[in-house]
Parts: sequence; C-alpha cells; structure tokens
Amino acid sequence: MSTSGQPKDGRKSPATKTPAKKSAPPRAGGAKPPSAGARSGPPARRAPAGAPVRRPRGPREDYPTVQAFVAIGANLGDAEAAVKAAMAAIGALQRTQVTARSSLYRSEPVDAEGPDFVNAVVAVRTGLDAEQFLVALQRLETQAGRERPFPNAPRTLDLDLLMHGNSVIDTPTLTLPHPRMRERAFVLKPLAEIAPDKVPRAALARVTGQVVKRIV
Repeated sequence: MSTSGQPKDGRKSPATKTPAKKSAPPRAGGAKPPSAGARSGPPARRAPAGAPVRRPRGPREDYPTVQAFVAIGANLGDAEAAVKAAMAAIGALQRTQVTARSSLYRSEPVDAEGPDFVNAVVAVRTGLDAEQFLVALQRLETQAGRERPFPNAPRTLDLDLLMHGNSVIDTPTLTLPHPRMRERAFVLKPLAEIAPDKVPRAALARVTGQVVKRIV
C-alpha cells in the first residue's frame, strides 16, 4: 500500500478546480455592461486643438426703443465744449444711443439773457419713456452746473426734449412735441440738418429773420 497519497500508476491526481463565476448575459449588440461609477449617455466630445472656447451667453438687453430728438444749448463758459460733452453724455444714458448729431450753430439769445448761444440737436433711440428721459436730461443739466436763479438766466447747459416717438403730452412738467420748437431757428436749422422730414419748409420760412450761423 502506497503511503505517498499518489496513485499506484505514478500519475498525479488532478487538481481540484474552483467553479467559475457565471458572467452576466451579453447585451444586445455586443455592448459591454457599464462599469461601476460610469456615467450614462454618449461620451462628451472634445473640442479640436486650437478651437475657440465657447462661453455661456449673458442675458440679452432686448427692449423696445423710440426715436427722440433733443435740442442742446449753452452760453456760459466754454459753450462749444459743453455742447459736445452733452452729446456724449446723452449717448451714455441708460438704454439710449445717439444716432445722429447736427453741426454746431451760434445764435443770439431768444427768451434768455447773456452771450450768444452755441446750439445743436441730436437724434437718439431710447428705451426710456418720455418722463424718464426728461428726468435723465435734467440730471445732466444739474451735473453741468445749470442754475436757475431767475427766469431766462444764462445757462451752462440747456437740454430740451423736442419729440419722443409719437408722444403727445401736456402736463405741468412736460409738453410734447415741444410747444415752441417751430418758432426757433436755432432748433429748426440743426433739426432739419439731421431729420429734414421733421421740419416743414413753411416753418423754416417763418424763422428766416433769426440769425443762426453754422460754426462747426
């Protein structure tokens, strides 16, 4: 009798095999099951090298606007510089863009006192309503040092809202269209330069006696 535990014929007994774990049945199309922690859905696409990085867009400033016209005048200090600065300041107002600027004109004071005025008119597109726009213009006058010590006093800056879209307004603080715009050559001539359709020829003919000289 053998004491080695080997079979008598000298052959080694087969090793005991561990039963294999059954794998999950294959998915349709031969796809492999996702590994633990893997995200579902198609893989993220990588941008090619050198491609611009797309950033999320901010909110659009989309708002309705109307066309408005503002008369600008000054007859104290450096009046030309004051009028040019006012043009830029109006364009910097919230939701407002200057779309046309007239030349500068020189005129004698009408319903005012002091030296000759420098005048101009700008056209704008604005999302402000008429009252809001008027308040914004008055704020610019104050910032420019406008004072009202007595009626028709000389002015460091005078801003008149002439028209605001098709608005027709008559309140204690605002009248539109401006009630005296067709009586003043220093308004009609620069307005006709940038918006001839807003100035009837008959209105221009009525102010021919008022001396207004184009300077710039």
